[in-house]
Amino acid sequence: MRAKRCVRVCARLILLVIFTATALLAPPPTLFAAGAPLADADPPATVPTVPVPAIGRAWPVGSRPPVLRGWEPPATVYGPGHRGVDLAAAAGAPVRAVARGRVAFAGRVAGRGVVSVDLTGTSDPPLRTTYEPVTAAVEEGEEVEPGEVIGTVDANGSHCTAPCVHWGLRRGESYMNPLSLLPPWLLHRGPSRLLPLA
Repeated sequence: MRAKRCVRVCARLILLVIFTATALLAPPPTLFAAGAPLADADPPATVPTVPVPAIGRAWPVGSRPPVLRGWEPPATVYGPGHRGVDLAAAAGAPVRAVARGRVAFAGRVAGRGVVSVDLTGTSDPPLRTTYEPVTAAVEEGEEVEPGEVIGTVDANGSHCTAPCVHWGLRRGESYMNPLSLLPPWLLHRGPSRLLPLA
């Protein structure tokens, strides 16, 4: 009885050593940076890994909304993560274009209102921002300017526990951190303060 138990324990230890060695010798998983493509293999030849230019001139909602959940790139295409940022926003609040571009899509996807804008002058394929859940105030093909209202926050369809707008950024099939579009002066600007005249 003791001998059988010893054989089982030894076999388990040997398997543990083999699995540990295999895991340690395997190449590390690829982690994705702001401009890196989201894929299990090498990036497609048609999707260059160009850095994201800080061309944003407005926040999608408010002047500096709280970020309820940040960008969490997944390790693999289908892995867990968060492919955008969630910004606190009241239902009915205006949603604005972050930068100049052309509306690539304005409609519903899986029951949620979505607006996508291809950003002007950002290579080929262009950077594309997405906003959801949004009731669109624009149509596909329209040109939009930074700060222009493109819709309003839908009361339903948000995946947040509080009302929010999910703001995404991608180039081709590669997801990126949308906050990287905002220059430091806009990203870190605090609320306006009134100062005394005298």
